[in-house]
Order: sequence, then C-alpha cells, then structure tokens
Amino acid sequence: MSDESIIVKGNGTIFLAGPPLVKAATGEEVTAEELGGADVHTSQSGVADHFAEDENEALRMVRNVVENLGSRELAPFDRKDAEEPFYDPDELLGLIPSDNRTPVDVKEIIARIVDGSRFHEFKSRYGQTLICGFAHIHGYKVGIVANNGILFSESSLKGAHFVELCGQRGIPLIFLQNITGFMVGKAYEAGGIAKDGAKLVTAVSCVNVPKFTVIVGGSHGAGNYGMCGRAYDPRFLFMWPNSRISVMGGPQAADVLTTVKQDQRAREGQEPMEGEELEAFRAPILEKYETEGSPYYSTARLWDDGIIDPRDTRDVLGLCIAASQNAKLPDDRFGVFRM
Repeated sequence: MSDESIIVKGNGTIFLAGPPLVKAATGEEVTAEELGGADVHTSQSGVADHFAEDENEALRMVRNVVENLGSRELAPFDRKDAEEPFYDPDELLGLIPSDNRTPVDVKEIIARIVDGSRFHEFKSRYGQTLICGFAHIHGYKVGIVANNGILFSESSLKGAHFVELCGQRGIPLIFLQNITGFMVGKAYEAGGIAKDGAKLVTAVSCVNVPKFTVIVGGSHGAGNYGMCGRAYDPRFLFMWPNSRISVMGGPQAADVLTTVKQDQRAREGQEPMEGEELEAFRAPILEKYETEGSPYYSTARLWDDGIIDPRDTRDVLGLCIAASQNAKLPDDRFGVFRM
C-alpha cells in the first residue's frame, strides 16, 4: 500500500508464505533470500522500489524519498533556488549520434538538463529500459520519464507506477522520447505486453499534472502513446533537430510492405520479387518515410511546438513549467496503484 518501498539486502524479505510453508505445500526447498529477498523484489518482481546495501543506506533513501514528496501549500509546484547542471549542457551535442539507431544512455542527457546534475532514480533495478526519477529544472521539482530502449512489460508497469506517483504528489512530468515501440513477439504477447502497455498509456492519459515532452531521438509506433505523444495532451511538445517521428522506421515499413506484397504474389502464383524489381518496390517507401519522418516536416504542420537546440532544452522546459502554474490542478481521489 505504500507509495515507495525500500528493502535491505540480506535483511528484508517479502513473501506470501515463508520457506517452511512453501516446502510443506509444494515440496520446494528455498531460502528466504531466494524466495523474497531484496534482489528478487527490486530486479525481478518489482514489489520493492529501492535496493539498500545496509540500514544506513536505507535511511539515506528514506530522506531522499521524503525530499521528493511534494507540497502544494505555498505554490502550485515546489520550487527552490535554481542551480546550473554540474555537467555542461554544451556536451549534449557530442552525445547525439549520427544515426538514431545508435543507443544513447539517457542518463547522460538528464545529467546535462537538471539542476546540479542530481537525479533520484525510481526502481533503478527494475524495467531498466525506462528511466524514471525525480530532479529539479530551474528550481522546479519534476518527474522524468525517459527511454533507454524498447518498452517491455516491466518497464511499462514501472512507468505507470511512477506517473501515478507524480500525479498524486502534484509534480510536473517531463517525457524524453527515444523509442522504437513496445517489444513484440509470441512470448511477449503471451506475457501480456498489450495489457501492461495499456496501463502505462492509461496512466499518462489520465494524470492531472502538466506534462511536457521532448523527442530527443526516435518516436515510433505505440511507444509514442506511452511516452506522451501529441495525442496525449502534453502542455508543450518539442523536438531536437536529429529526431524522427513516424508509425515505424522506414526500413521496417519497407520490410513489412515487402512481406505483404511477396505473400500476395505467392497466393496469385507469381514469382517473388528479386533484385532490381525488389529495390524498385522498396525505394519509394524508404523515400516517403525519410521525408515525412523529418522533424521539419512535423513542425511545418504544427504537430509540435517547435524544434529546439538541445543545449536550450533546460531553459525551454523551465519557462514552460513556469507558464503552466496558472491553471489550478484538480484534486486526486485515489491512491497509487502499485504495478
């Protein structure tokens, strides 16, 4: 029932039935640590949110959690004195790859946007392809949701939990998009990726705090929905010059349409496309996605609020958060549903 939970390695355990009852009921022999220890619940089950090596670290984590609780008594959003990032924002230009398919550790981007480069990460050992945590931007407390890979069930559940926490505490949300979509395949469909992804989309759709989205890389497929794309009502949405936005990447679209066309030809008793014929079929698809996936194509049609210099991201977000304080937030009437 707690909003955030901390578990101590080698000391804390959580389970519905202890090792003796498990052995009596199922015959399985297992230790308390294997059954419900800190490693299990922070990296596999997600039952606990923070992993502490000892009690002293756990107490430090408690202080960090309390620091990020939020308060609406004096102003709509908590604010303290602004502080420049410890890491130079100019270094963002060196972090951007020439090809968006090259992975970038989004924590390196966060460190060059937030005050003092300090970031209190939430569920750091669970669902690691989605980075969530608290920070300050120009003195304003914010919750950050950022992509570090494809969205799996675990990362979707983690994101839904974190978004609800920010909604309950009245903390604005920043989404940093670099997403190719949700993980697909037989095993993942059987594991409920559609259900778990829908929880993230629902949380993002219904949260009542201001939302701000910056597309720092790719924005493709249903990942755009879970990461607060334009249809999910962010107060502002900005794009970096290197970003791309489309239903899927051009090569993926060409592969899908090629498969459909080859299957059609097979049903009609025709030979499959090969060589120059295959290339001629794929070329216009790739060209269309290259043109219409450009951030300039998007911004020219007012699908976003502008293309910004990556080095200005911090200042732009600070201005947007300040502007969003004019609207009163509705009251919450529910707790946080642990995911």
